Order: sequence, then structure tokens, then C-alpha cells
Amino acid sequence: MLGGTIRAVGFIGLGIMGGNMAGHIQQAGYALHVHNRTRAKAEPLIARGAVWHDTVADLVAACDAVITIVGYPVDVRQVYLGETGLIANARPGTLLIDMTTSNPSLARLIADSARLRGVASLDAPVSGGEAGAKDARLAIMVGGAAEEVARAMPLFEAMGRTIRHLGPAGAGQHAKAANQILVAAMLMGIAESVAYVKRSGLEPAAVLEVLGAGSAASPLLSVQAPKMIAGDYAAGSHVHHFLKDMGIAIEEAAAMGLDLPALDLSKSRFEELTALGYGTDGTQALSRLYEDDLGS
Repeated sequence: MLGGTIRAVGFIGLGIMGGNMAGHIQQAGYALHVHNRTRAKAEPLIARGAVWHDTVADLVAACDAVITIVGYPVDVRQVYLGETGLIANARPGTLLIDMTTSNPSLARLIADSARLRGVASLDAPVSGGEAGAKDARLAIMVGGAAEEVARAMPLFEAMGRTIRHLGPAGAGQHAKAANQILVAAMLMGIAESVAYVKRSGLEPAAVLEVLGAGSAASPLLSVQAPKMIAGDYAAGSHVHHFLKDMGIAIEEAAAMGLDLPALDLSKSRFEELTALGYGTDGTQALSRLYEDDLGS
């Protein structure tokens, strides 16, 4: 184990997920330090005592551990690597935890770069969406050294309910890719089922109640189907971020010689949705493609 007790925790990325997750870290009693592209999203945490930092370098210098959840792999690379990044400016023994959905290869590069500086890193992407982040019941998939996972466990337990160490650096990201492969197929199935129910003339809520009690039951069905039925497309997870996730999974699968036609089809449908201008909607907006005015 490279470092000791964690008291001061930095959090970078305070969007739909990160703002809620950082709040749980703060409520758990850690001294919270924050940085975000826009300070406005940090204000509720600052009002409760969090310390704002204008730069990544200043933040990590003040912290025993830093958690990041940003948008894209290019953002992860910018935050972690280079002269102004986390690794170059962290004190020896600092624990860095990336919870962004990103590339396994980038997670391994970060781990190798951190190790050379006497810094520890973990990749720990999450599943559960906005509701899971708000309620501290995220599923957390962790890659990295076992001793550092043990050190990070109190932080994970403040944000999540199911936490699993799945292997070395990159393992968390591989597990999240597997999660998104499942979600992609399920979202298509839910959208098509909702479209079928509506077109058949049945009462959607009644059908949903029955489906949710049978073999099709899933948390995704119970959360997303009512939103699709109601035409509620507010983002708990953006379409454009989900497209990024599917792209990562397809790239990794191809590298392993694996063909995933269901994932390919789902990605093409979400690309259609984005081309229509709905990239900032929630992923349940896939049901828009089955509306009468758009066709199927």
C-alpha cells in the first residue's frame, strides 16, 4: 500500500453523476476539495464547506485521494497525464480513482504512469444512473491493486452498494463495457415493447405492471419504460455519453476478435437519434424513433 489514511478527498467532475457522488463523500465526513469546468455546479458543495480549486494541480496537491468522473477518454487523459495533470502534481502515496467510463488501455496507461511517480490509481466505473448516484446505491466495478482497493473501500461504500474488485488495472473498464453491452440491447427491447403496446391499443401502465412482475423484470425496465410511456426524455444519462460507451465496447470487442451484432445495431439506432438532434436527451429517448411522426 503506497499511502496511509485518507482524510482530504478531491472530486473532479460535478455533473449529473459526480455532483451527487461528491455530496456523499462530503456527508461521510471527509474534507472535500472540488474542481469542475464550471464553478456553478460546485456551489452547493462549497456552501456546505467544500474547498474550490481553480486547477487540477492545486487540488491534488491538497488531497490524500482524488476521484474523477468526467465525460470522455480524452478528458480523462487531460486530467491525469501531462505537466498540469493529477499524476505529475500528486504527492507520493496519493490515491487516484477514475470513475469515468473510459478505455481499459487508458486505465492501464494511467496505472503505469502513476506507479512510476509513487502514486496509486484505480479504475472504478459505475452503473446505476442518476438515481443510483443520488441514493448512494451505485454498482462499482474496480480494477487495480487489491491493497489500494481496500484503502479506497470506505470511499466506495459512501457512494455505492455493490462494490467488486474484478482484477488488475483496466478490469473495471472491461466490466463496464460488458454492462453497457447489456444495457444497449435492453434499451432497444424496452423501446420496441413500449411501441408495440402503444400501437396495439392496450393500456401501457397496466401492461408494464404485468411485465415487471414476470421474466422481463429488471431495474432498467422499471425506470425507463414509464419515462418512455410518458414522453419524459430528461437526461439521467445522456445519449451522447452512451454512444461513447458503446464505441468503447465495440472497439474492445473487435480487438478480441469478437463480433457483437446486437451492439452494432443498437449503436446505429442511437446514432440515428443523435442525427435527429436528441444527443443531449436521456437514453430512454430511443423510444422517439418509434413515434408515429418519425416512423420506425
